[in-house]
Amino acid sequence: MDTRPTTDRVKEAIFSILQFDLEGRRALDLFAGTGQLGIEALSRGAASAVFVEQRREAAALIRDNLTLTGLAGSARVVGGDAFAFLQSAKETFDIILIDPPFAAGLWENALNSISRFDILSDHGIIVCESPAQQEMPSLPPPYFLHRTYRYGQVKITTYHKEVEG
Repeated sequence: MDTRPTTDRVKEAIFSILQFDLEGRRALDLFAGTGQLGIEALSRGAASAVFVEQRREAAALIRDNLTLTGLAGSARVVGGDAFAFLQSAKETFDIILIDPPFAAGLWENALNSISRFDILSDHGIIVCESPAQQEMPSLPPPYFLHRTYRYGQVKITTYHKEVEG
């Protein structure tokens, strides 16, 4: 009951947005919940995915789902706080999926941490799911808010990291 899965309609929209950007990419599913976004990224061609989930039972469910889908070999599940993970990450990601618990209001902190610790690869994409009325922050260059999409009560906001050259 603590996990609010992304609806099928919103999940389809996210992967329509990313359809040409997933093949061979490294994905991060932050606030992973059941892991459905990262698993979908893997099933659509992402090379690898890291799932970060604080709740122990949810992290175990992600591991079970990865085993059931045959994708465990391309994945790593990190049990723990998302912000501690961002601060200590020693790798970059091409796609970062952010879908925190809506009641927690963690979007701005997560986005600012990603840009501050610079874990998005050059030309990478952040996809953030939020309530439709949630105001999403701007980020400092080379990050920029690319586009917003609305699906009923849910908003999807994409950010890109553009570097010269």
